[in-house]
Amino acid sequence: MSDHEEYFFAHEKLEVYQEAIALNACLSEFLNGTGRIGDVRDQLDRASASIAFNIVEGNGKYLAKDRCHFFDIAHASALECPAALDVLVARRKSTPAEILPGKERLQRIVRMLIGLIKRNSERGYDKGEERATD
Repeated sequence: MSDHEEYFFAHEKLEVYQEAIALNACLSEFLNGTGRIGDVRDQLDRASASIAFNIVEGNGKYLAKDRCHFFDIAHASALECPAALDVLVARRKSTPAEILPGKERLQRIVRMLIGLIKRNSERGYDKGEERATD
């Protein structure tokens, strides 16, 4: 989404939401170009869509605790996606080079979600937890 687009909902302005939608477009193109990959395809499709859905649902909540709950789910889905991509490589259905753009986008999404979770949570975080995504 560019700066010149009209936004109908507040979540459309969120960079993390825009990244999640771009990820879905990227993965759709990738999956359509991949041969028969079975259940991993479905899992990757569900998990990537879940990221966007839960960002939207969390952004629509008023209480920080409720917002954080949905951002946590989006975060978990964002961590599930690179595992699915790795499974495709392990099963020789893809190559590391082919999944790299998706993993790079997922890493950005995970970092942004961690920021949203930290801003909406009363949980204590230390610097060591954030490094786990690097």
